[in-house]
Amino acid sequence: MISYCTYVKIPESPFKITYKDRLLFLGSCFADNTGSKAAEYRFNAEVNPFGVLYNPLSVSSACRYMLNPKPFVEDDLFFYNGAYHSFAHHGRFSDASPGRCLAGINESLNRAATYLRTGSCLAVTFGTAYVYRLGSSGAAVANCHKLPESEFIRERLTVSDITDEWSALLDEIWRINPSLKIIFTVSPVRHWKDGAHLNQVSKSTLLLAEQALTGQYPGQVMYFPAYELMMDELRDYRFYADDMIHPSPPAINYIWERFSETYMDRETLSFMKDVEAVNKSLNHRQLTSDNEAYKQFLMQTLFKIRQLREKNPYICISKEEKEIEERLETY
Repeated sequence: MISYCTYVKIPESPFKITYKDRLLFLGSCFADNTGSKAAEYRFNAEVNPFGVLYNPLSVSSACRYMLNPKPFVEDDLFFYNGAYHSFAHHGRFSDASPGRCLAGINESLNRAATYLRTGSCLAVTFGTAYVYRLGSSGAAVANCHKLPESEFIRERLTVSDITDEWSALLDEIWRINPSLKIIFTVSPVRHWKDGAHLNQVSKSTLLLAEQALTGQYPGQVMYFPAYELMMDELRDYRFYADDMIHPSPPAINYIWERFSETYMDRETLSFMKDVEAVNKSLNHRQLTSDNEAYKQFLMQTLFKIRQLREKNPYICISKEEKEIEERLETY
């Protein structure tokens, strides 16, 4: 626990996450941070399958694609600055080849659709209430892909815009996956290009919308105060990256710790410590030319992984286990 701070009390969660659960993280770069921590601890987690999405309409659009996973085709792409792009996706899917672009998009879509339709928990992080709409169609885009600003109309969503869209979406999701739990957060990353005041107006809009949704669906929709943790408990600049806007690694770790304490049960928290110990071995770099010593180290690490799997068969560590087995075959 951090000393000398304004402590943010988080209500008890009505449900708990275990390694049996399938987790889907969607939204801003903070969703990447939290989802990556879940993957690091070997949970069955899918993280931002459309790439980073900042506004509520782009996140809801991604969910609708996952509910009805029709493959994207070349007509859904556009060519600009030497690459093919999708207005529904982040630039990490863009590629000079339309085939490679579509292959990445559709592979990610098919995988993510399973998580939304059959998963246990959806964690959504909104970053901004501002959206960019194509001037030609009025459709909200997930990413402008550096097209001229004149191609778009920028607007700030209202609380009603967000709650109306998400109320309808949640009803659609629960018709297919009635047991899915939703965790909403607001990204603590400030959109400084809007200025200090308009950034706060944007974040306030998101906070009010999420408050309305949690009140509308008690027990099914929860709010996790990532924004409040950053603004109040971690208000010292040592908890910020060099740009003084994004959270630093210690801040991300602390918020993940509070997230875990809120949503994981005791048994899961205890098992996470075992995973952490194995992760240290997996991240170990060979510093000696003694191949026999390194072989023994690999064998010990493999034994630890198999112990973890025996203790909890739902842990997602097959890839690492296979890599070590293949490395040992070379000795």
